Amino acid sequence: MAGELEGRDAKKAPEAKPISLIVGLGNPGEEYDRTRHNAGFHVVDLLARESGVSYWKNHLGSEVATAKLAGREVTLAKPQSFMNSSGGPVSKLARELGLSPAEILVIHDELDIDDGDVRVKVGGGHGGHNGLRSIIDKLQSRDFVRVRVGIGRPPGRMDPVDFVLRQLKGDASEDHDITCAHAADAALAILERGPVAARDEFNGRHRRNTKGNI
Repeated sequence: MAGELEGRDAKKAPEAKPISLIVGLGNPGEEYDRTRHNAGFHVVDLLARESGVSYWKNHLGSEVATAKLAGREVTLAKPQSFMNSSGGPVSKLARELGLSPAEILVIHDELDIDDGDVRVKVGGGHGGHNGLRSIIDKLQSRDFVRVRVGIGRPPGRMDPVDFVLRQLKGDASEDHDITCAHAADAALAILERGPVAARDEFNGRHRRNTKGNI
């Protein structure tokens, strides 16, 4: 069913445009740094390192940097308004840069994807993710591209909130880093070959046992 829904979303999506803004979702502050919910921040930091970014500025509610990736210049952003209000900073940056939603890539954690999997999606709903919900509300559009970083469901009866906000340690932290490296690879594939080609390459592959390029 999930695959069918993604297929229908892809058919409804507008023609792909080059990505100019890459947004990683997360929560600011040290207490959230090494958590699953900050996967988007982690991936954007990897992309920044790949580009040799050394300077971030606070701008329009985000930490923002300019990076050269896949041979062209893009803006990297980490909204600082907390996850549930991410749409405000994202919409402000989009307006300033004159971007349509199709030119925005959002990277986020995803409970409904197996831990270690990475998937690319064009358009679609928020699936209960409050960060995506906020962005859709503020952009008044679902047509942005996403890299979905699979974190899986919590074990047993653990509250999902506790699961996504618990500090990662040991093997769990190392596994998370590997998954984020694959998500960064997916983001680069989107820049290089477009979201449809990247989706075909990454979706449905469990990538836990091999390291990414970044």
